[in-house]
Amino acid sequence: MLYRHARHAAAVGLTLALGAGLGWAIADEPATPADPLGEQTAGAATAPVDEPAGPLSVPVVGKNAFSFPFANLDDEERQRFAVGNSFFRRNWVEAPSSTAARDGLGPHFIARSCGGCHDQDGRGAPPDFKKGLNEQPIGLLVRISVPVKGEDPLVTRPEPTYGDQFNNRAVGGVKPEGEVRIRLKPINGRFADGTRYTLQAPSYSFEHLAYGPMQKGTLPSPRLAPQLPGVGLLDAIAEGDILANEKLQAEMAGPIKGKANHVSDIWSGQVRVGRFGWKANVPTLVHQTAGAFLGDMGITSRVFPKEACTAAQADCLASPHGAHGEGPEIDDTTLSHVVFYESTLAPAARRNAREPAVLQGQKLFQQAQCAVCHRPSYVTAGAPFPALSSPKVSGVTIHPYTDLLLHDMGPGLADGRPDGQANGRQWKTPALWGTGLIHDVNGHQRLLHDGRANGVLEAVLWHGGEAEASKQQVLKMSAAERAALVKFVESL
Repeated sequence: MLYRHARHAAAVGLTLALGAGLGWAIADEPATPADPLGEQTAGAATAPVDEPAGPLSVPVVGKNAFSFPFANLDDEERQRFAVGNSFFRRNWVEAPSSTAARDGLGPHFIARSCGGCHDQDGRGAPPDFKKGLNEQPIGLLVRISVPVKGEDPLVTRPEPTYGDQFNNRAVGGVKPEGEVRIRLKPINGRFADGTRYTLQAPSYSFEHLAYGPMQKGTLPSPRLAPQLPGVGLLDAIAEGDILANEKLQAEMAGPIKGKANHVSDIWSGQVRVGRFGWKANVPTLVHQTAGAFLGDMGITSRVFPKEACTAAQADCLASPHGAHGEGPEIDDTTLSHVVFYESTLAPAARRNAREPAVLQGQKLFQQAQCAVCHRPSYVTAGAPFPALSSPKVSGVTIHPYTDLLLHDMGPGLADGRPDGQANGRQWKTPALWGTGLIHDVNGHQRLLHDGRANGVLEAVLWHGGEAEASKQQVLKMSAAERAALVKFVESL
């Protein structure tokens, strides 16, 4: 999965020279005077957009809908896409092995490949609630940390025995850290028309801990693997546009006041605006990817060179290193191919955009102020590391439906765990493009940061805090209006 703390940047102490040596220099961002609310300025529905990423979109549906490259890649770029796809999907193996190209799995891990969490480049899911919750999650990881006494409430450190991520699998000769347990509590409610609904509130705990108890007060935070098409385009949104969202919301009347998360970038050593991870705790796709290789598969790289073993995990520390014991387990070239692959996965074209119910749902989406956080459109400025992405990501009008800001979502969704400048009630607004294809690709429709919502309407009903007023408008809608709202979101 594409997650990792930005805290490693200080320890590694990288500078711009590192990236420049590989041709990975950070691109300057041009000024972008784009309208912060895009097509929402007039407050009325506009003509439907069929291609959420213009000429880069692909008109596809079905199981493979998330796995196509940008429509206009040339032959050389398609070859690079194919190489990255190979390393994204194939399993890594335990060291030592006969090849240094794919060995070094673990010692602790969650999945054996990127595709193990992002099946078909899609969304992970919690254990199947209908089958019980005893199976261990793969596409759902749990972050852990402990507060630092006497410090700012946002200051935390990794749990001393288990680190900053709980891994429930391990290579031979190493003990898995333990098992995640999920328990559900039903929450009943009703719409204004009397229709009843039931939400399931999960709680998380750990059992069969291999290295002793966790520190009292440990803060767990579950994180679901999101679908990947369009992540390269999110990487290409100008920081100025994200900060413009923050400024606009600060000046608006009402409770919606999104905040950017400012975090350290492992590649440049700079503080940048976060845009990846459920709390916007990672600033760039290459940082996210390298961190995921280490955190989720135990694959070291030049910027994350040490295995994620704590001092209490002697078997982990003694486990063989991959790449025949020499250097990082994934080299710069291979990592760059994987990042290129991810960054050129194409958003699928919209479906049924001109249906009357979809157009009605678009109006309701706007009336309920959903578009303030789920900003419809941007014009991309260019990827921060041009050598790792297609040059075609610059100057493209995209429609991801996110402001990439943190919002207080109320006590119902709070995990209580800070991450960077995000507090325990804040979550990043997720992009909505591709939502309607999750079921086709992955066979489920689990939404929100831990998959607790079974579909779009349940996700809306979990909204609180800054989004409470919007949820109240949805609660007052008729059954036909609710269905239209869902159809619009699923058309994106």
